[in-house]
Amino acid sequence: MTQHPMLSGDRFRLGTFSTNCSSGMTPTKVPERWVNSWDNNLKLAQMLDEAGIDFMLPIARWIGYGGETDFHGGVLETMTWAAGLLAATKNIAVFATIHTAANHPVVVAKQIATIDQIGHGRAGLNIVAGWNKPEYEALGLTLPDDHETRYGYAQEWFDLVCKLWTSDEHFDWNGKYFKAAKVKGDPKPMRGTVPIINAAGSPQGREFATDNANFLFTPAIDLERSKTEIADLKAQAKAKGRDVNVLTFSHVICRPTEAEAKAYADHTAVQNADTDAVDNLVRLQFAHAHSFPHDLLAQIKHLFALGHGGFPLIGTPDQVADGILKLHATGFAGTTLSFVDYVEEFPYFRDTVLPKLAAAGIR
Repeated sequence: MTQHPMLSGDRFRLGTFSTNCSSGMTPTKVPERWVNSWDNNLKLAQMLDEAGIDFMLPIARWIGYGGETDFHGGVLETMTWAAGLLAATKNIAVFATIHTAANHPVVVAKQIATIDQIGHGRAGLNIVAGWNKPEYEALGLTLPDDHETRYGYAQEWFDLVCKLWTSDEHFDWNGKYFKAAKVKGDPKPMRGTVPIINAAGSPQGREFATDNANFLFTPAIDLERSKTEIADLKAQAKAKGRDVNVLTFSHVICRPTEAEAKAYADHTAVQNADTDAVDNLVRLQFAHAHSFPHDLLAQIKHLFALGHGGFPLIGTPDQVADGILKLHATGFAGTTLSFVDYVEEFPYFRDTVLPKLAAAGIR
């Protein structure tokens, strides 16, 4: 069996983010904003697969952020989305994003093993320990105020998943948060496990990620800050005998001229921003999550209007490629890419930027 596409080779990994959600990563009112239909996701996945893109990462969401567009009000559920895309592609990795509080680990262990068979070993799991309080309320759940409880719960959740993937016998589980009687993981993932992504900002979250994840997912707002952060995270993992890589996310507006790219950024993120959705999104991120540095609020608010806080890759193909090379030089192992309209805009990125990254030796 070949290695998993996320764990083989040393290239700078590229993926897409949030194509299962309405408007993708851009809370804008422009009419060409992303339509997250199954047909669009399928067309994009096959296009990405043929271009050699490494992975697709969805966002699990249960209610939208309001505003005129109800940003992320429409969402394709991530496990079934991943199953369908894995069946329709050949090489690309596809992750399911799962909230530990809303999904029982015995069920998730079997679901992941099943979609891994569908994709012949290309599935991945993005674990969300919880941060969005209104979503918890929508599901009749209570978001714990302290990160210790959130990640204590997530750790037992993942421990039970791992036990199901490694035990050949039926077993009982009598933990603090979960009880299970005579359970067994059959089938198991094709390699015994799958790559794990976790986005964590709090100290407790970073402990969880460096204990369990293959990839920690974090924003790149200030690259000098990111360089130190990445070095610290890798050292933290190394002290535990683990190798954890760090991914980030980027928003792409690539045009033949810099003026065209900047004009379109202004058109989508300034003139036509869904400001109510942006305000709601930023307020929730800062109230309940520690993923974004709080001392960069003004800059972050603009970046949220542009691409949900993603690193801006705006300009000509040369400038976009240079931005990706900067992320690589900072120490990131890869980045997701978002576009206002992924299907319409990715081909130009594929044809003009990917060859530059290959020539630079990072692809």
